Amino acid sequence: MQSTPDARTLARRVGFDPAYLEAFQAKMFIEGPKSARRLTNFFVLLLLATVIATFGVLSDSTATVIGAMIVAPLMGPIMATAAAIVMGSAQRALRGLGLVAAGVAATIFLSWLLGLLMPNVAISIDYNSQITSRVAPGLIALITALASGAAGAYIIMREEIADSMGGVAIAISLVPPLCVVGIGLSQGRWDAASGAMLLFLTNFLAILLAGGLVFLVSGLGRLAISDQLVRTRRNAFLVVIVATLLVAVPLSITSYQVVVGALENRTAISVADEWLADTSYQAVSVAVEDEQVAVTVEGQGDLRPLRQLASQLAQRLERPIWVKLRIVPSQVESSD
Repeated sequence: MQSTPDARTLARRVGFDPAYLEAFQAKMFIEGPKSARRLTNFFVLLLLATVIATFGVLSDSTATVIGAMIVAPLMGPIMATAAAIVMGSAQRALRGLGLVAAGVAATIFLSWLLGLLMPNVAISIDYNSQITSRVAPGLIALITALASGAAGAYIIMREEIADSMGGVAIAISLVPPLCVVGIGLSQGRWDAASGAMLLFLTNFLAILLAGGLVFLVSGLGRLAISDQLVRTRRNAFLVVIVATLLVAVPLSITSYQVVVGALENRTAISVADEWLADTSYQAVSVAVEDEQVAVTVEGQGDLRPLRQLASQLAQRLERPIWVKLRIVPSQVESSD
């Protein structure tokens, strides 16, 4: 008999506090007499975060990029859009989306401009870890973004834990992928730019979906009491869900390719180790790329015929294989 009161007590503790509604709306939605000042603050912080993130990416500095994530205010209007959808306010949702679109355009443009001003030798699209980690997102990125979006919505509903918002800003990267888009465009690398844009869209949709669901479950959605507002909310959620599912398709393909590539690399390493058995050589690196396997070995003395390695790789990988062998001579001397 005690389960119902306990459940209700827990729901009140976890749910949205109606007494916080006025302060919540004032914090989330940029409207009223201070709109111009708040918009100015938003764009000043966003542009400064873009400069920090762009040079952090170019210098391959993780600490600098993290700093930019904390400064960047882009999560605010995305969360505001999610809250507006749950509340059934189409006007507020459109204003939030408009601010997000303006912020995205400003970030990409500024990072593109900074990329053009930097000498080409300072930009390494293929070897910079801050870039390569953001151009091929997989399903893990979507799962992480969904959890981060839910955490952000839960935190933003509670003023007493607002200090934790910085951690969510770090977990769900928004400005750095957009900076990679601008850098990629400045170098004519559409592949890198499109991959980074996919990561941003993944994070953006995840915040809308997970954040909106948390707002809805917490009780914020009860404010949408008319049939028209409920219908607006339902249609908006359907659009977000469909968009998220569409984004999940390329993410799934990328994840599948990563898994297959890892398994093939593991197989190729095993074959290379068998080929080098009973010799003084050891494999330094083995990389499978389509029909070519690049093998780097280190040692001295004679090796087995390379054709034997190619045949074994072709048999295990089940396709014709070209082997590119790189031999690094080594010499060991004793002081005795």
